[in-house]
Parts: sequence; C-alpha cells; structure tokens
Amino acid sequence: MDWLSLTIGITASLFLLLIIGFFSLVFILFTGKSLWDPQYPPVTGTVFDQLIYFKRLYDYQTNIARKHRTFRLLAPDLSEVYTTDPQNIEHVLKTKFEDYSKGDHNKDIVRDLFGNGIFAVDGDMWRQQRKLASYEFSTRILRDFSCTTFRKNAAKLAGAISELMRTDQTFNIQDLLMKCTLDSIFKVGFGVDLNCLGGKSKEANQFMKAFDDANELTYWRYCDLFWQLKRAFNIGSEAALKKNIEIVDTFVYGVIQNKRELLSIEGYINEKEDILSRFLMASEKDPVKMTDKYLRDIILSFMIAGKDTSANTLSWFFYMICKHQLIQEKIVAEIRDVMKINEKQTNIADFAMILTETVIDKMNYLHAALTETLRLYPAVPVDGKCAEKDDILPDGYRLKKGDGIYYIAYSMGRMTYIWGEDAEDFRPERWLNNGVFTPESPFKFVSFHGGPRICLGKDFAYRQMKIIAMVLLYFFKFKLEDENKQVTYRTMLTLHMKGGLHLNAFSRV
Repeated sequence: MDWLSLTIGITASLFLLLIIGFFSLVFILFTGKSLWDPQYPPVTGTVFDQLIYFKRLYDYQTNIARKHRTFRLLAPDLSEVYTTDPQNIEHVLKTKFEDYSKGDHNKDIVRDLFGNGIFAVDGDMWRQQRKLASYEFSTRILRDFSCTTFRKNAAKLAGAISELMRTDQTFNIQDLLMKCTLDSIFKVGFGVDLNCLGGKSKEANQFMKAFDDANELTYWRYCDLFWQLKRAFNIGSEAALKKNIEIVDTFVYGVIQNKRELLSIEGYINEKEDILSRFLMASEKDPVKMTDKYLRDIILSFMIAGKDTSANTLSWFFYMICKHQLIQEKIVAEIRDVMKINEKQTNIADFAMILTETVIDKMNYLHAALTETLRLYPAVPVDGKCAEKDDILPDGYRLKKGDGIYYIAYSMGRMTYIWGEDAEDFRPERWLNNGVFTPESPFKFVSFHGGPRICLGKDFAYRQMKIIAMVLLYFFKFKLEDENKQVTYRTMLTLHMKGGLHLNAFSRV
C-alpha cells in the first residue's frame, strides 16, 4: 500500500511539474510579442481559446469583433491577427498584394487535402492555374455547357422533391442540394455523370461524405496545436482525416484515369466541353505537364468552389426565405413577372429549359436575396493571408513578418459600423436601387474574395443558384419542419449547416 501511495504521489507530482513547465514555456514564448504595445492589435486571447469555442467559433469571433475591429490571438510561433475592417482587407488583398501570401502555416494545414490546388498555392503555380481557369471561364462553350447542365440538374432536383411531396415526406434540402451541385460540378468540371442525386452511385455518396468530413477535420488543425504529432503517430483526428483523404483520392484518381482514356479515343475531340478535358488539352502545349497528382489537386479546388459554395448558400437561402415567407412570395412574384407567364407551367423540365441568360439576368430581387444570404452566411466564413514582411495596416496597427492576417466574412456581415443598425436583419432591399441590384465593394462584401485573387466562378455560382431557386420556387412553397429548431453551422472551411435543413414542400401549381 505504501508503494502504491508513493507511486501515485510521484505520478501526480510529475504531472503537476509537466503542467507548470508547459505553461511556463507558453508564457516565455508569448512574452516578447508586444502584448501591451498599442502599436499592435489588442490581444484577446491565445489560439487555445479556439478549442473551447470551436463549435460556435464564428460567433465567438463576432463577439470579439464587436469590441475590436482588429484583434490578435497568440500562438507560440506567430500572432494570428483577425480583422473586419474593409480598409485593412483591401490593403492585404489588393494594395499590398505582393507582400502577403498564403503562408507556410496555412499551406501546411490544407496541403494534405488540397495539395497544390489554386486555393493553397502562391507564385508560379497560382499564376498558371489562374491563367488557365480565367481563359476557360471566359469561353462561350463552357458558359453554354454549364447552363444546360444546371437546368437539367435543377429539373432533376425538383422531380425528386415532387416525389417526396407526393408521399408527404419531410426532406433534408441541404443533402439534396449537395448532391445536385456535386452532379453539376462533376459534369461541368470533369465531364462525368455521377447521378448522385438519383442515388445510383454509392461511390459518389461515399466520396461526398469523405470530402465533407475531411474539410471539417482539416479546419480543426487551426485549433489543434498537436495535429502534426497526431499525424506522425496516425492517431485521433489525424487518423480519421487520412482515412477520408484516401477515399477522396481513390475516387478522384479514378475520374482522371477514365478521362485520360476517353481523350485517347479518336473522335472524342468534339465532346471536350468540360474543364478537365480543356485543362488536359492546354497542358499538352504547356512546359509544365499536369501529372495525375496535380490534376487531383486542381479538381478538389474546383470541388470546394463548385459544390460547397453553391449548395451551402442555397441551404441558408432556403432557411432565410422559410423564416421570411413574404420574401419567398416576392421572389415567386418576380419569377412570374420576368418570365411573363400567363398560364402556369406544369412540366418541370420544359420550365427549366426556358430559363435563358436574359431571363436570369433580370432577376434583381432574387439576386439581392442570394447576396443578402451570402452577407450573413458567407460560403467561406474566415479566410486569410500571411505577412511576408513587417507592415502597418490602414487602421494604424502593425504586423510582424510571419503574422497571419485573417478577415472574418461571417462577422463582417453582422457589424453595424459596416451595414448599419439593421446589420443582422435579412433584408434583400439593401442591395436594390430603384429595383435594380447594386453591388458593394468586394472588400466590404468579401464573400467572393477581392483583388487579383477574386473568385473567377462568381458568375457561374450565381447562375447555378438562380436557376435552382427559380425552378424550385416556381413549383413549390417551402416551410420549415420545425419552426422552433435552432439551425447552426459545422465549424469547417466552408459554412455547412449542422444536421442539415429539414423542410416540407407544397405544390404551387
């Protein structure tokens, strides 16, 4: 018994010494970071705080931002600066673009999932992908091909909801939207018919779940100071991330292999409408050949841009218009007015096919409602860069070389100093001037980034979202299954709803 008591005493003492030593080390590392120097942003905590508030991280950041437009969290090796100030964001993303990069810290965190894709690189790799993507997005071929794809998949989605409505079933619209946009991005991006929405592709559904889980686990690294150690030992969250990435890789490499085989078939040239085919064609003339690994990284970047952003935004959009039924009815009235429909259309596919660019471009109120959704629920809630040299932000605060600088789009939408006293209200009219949509500065409304790295797929995203919204709202009225249920988000790179959005649909026709 004495030996047992002695062993417990020694163990407790060693554990106490370990804790004291750890926090002593942290204190030593954190001192010297200008904690109380007014030239630097005020310190509101350390990166350890993010672990405590992880499940509601963006609201935690918003509460701080209401007191400090620019603030710091300390880490042993760097300072993480957060800002909601539009002038600071313009400075970083545009004015001093060359002085800020993705930074080794950000690259290390996302590399396992996104590799050398366009969102995870700087310099020549970024320029090469940006140049190719910019050219392809500007072609009429891709624009027409994408619109046709969006219409077909919107009609398929409406058909699925019609069947669920007929059998009086409640449904998770976020799940349906994810499948719809996944089908669309694979057709437009890679020329592949997944039919994920039809439920016929088990591999596609496994891929979608693995990709979403990998997204969440990758973001967890920003708060987990021990993720590299866990990765080395393949334990915990890092073991789960590795397993999910293996599922993602198996699926994506299969897509690439199939595409290479198709392109080698004589006579297939006339069908090269998708982005992957055109990238492969372009790479034949480029000294930097695209390996399967490089193509894999590019594909996953398009995936998060084409699937997550549109599906997430539409999910929050349907949540908002279910909460605000008058706005839902205003959008329906605009659809009928713009399309000048006297008799109600009853065929979903026929209706979808008459949604031309001319019609879509006249939908000012719908465009405003989608933009208002993005203001409050941005597809990418937090994004950032790294200072390559010491700098002074427009608000007067200093940055040291190596500091991270993050802009919090989620918080910005809730700042009264940016949007007025009604900042937290869902009000599409704030975007309209005499009924015409009027955009704001991309550094105030930063959902599509800004400066040289502004989102190339912005118009594509709006086109897809408007087509889906118009088809669904023309044929169905939507209500929440439970008006009192609190809807919140999963903390990840993109703003997913936690647990989905469960709705009931009622026929309008």
